[in-house]
Amino acid sequence: MRAVLRPLQPGERPWPVVIGAALAGLLGAINLISYLAGVKIDGKHPAPGGIIVFSALMLACAVGVWRMWYGAVLALMALLAIVATIFTLLFVEASNLLGFLVPPVVIAGTGFLFFKLVRTLSRIQMPRAPGR
Repeated sequence: MRAVLRPLQPGERPWPVVIGAALAGLLGAINLISYLAGVKIDGKHPAPGGIIVFSALMLACAVGVWRMWYGAVLALMALLAIVATIFTLLFVEASNLLGFLVPPVVIAGTGFLFFKLVRTLSRIQMPRAPGR
């Protein structure tokens, strides 16, 4: 199967990479902006350390995915798998209509993007053919 994959051309960005980078950047920016705007969780402000670290990691992941670094794409795929697992557990414990509607949408979206990134990841690592 790998023999039929063609390496990515210079400057080529498949749509899963674009969506993954945008999603990571958006999550990092929204998290940081929400904290700076004073959003409270359960009536309390969250600790700044966790917010800053998470936002920095997501923004760094967005840059790495956009540049199609193998490790960054792999890290994004790991995060997608973790999010899908968490929402699966939330779906099991759902007790209202929103709890039954949101998790399947998130699970389907993260699963689909994960699946599409697998092929892209293999194209990023494609070795050069002998003699080229």
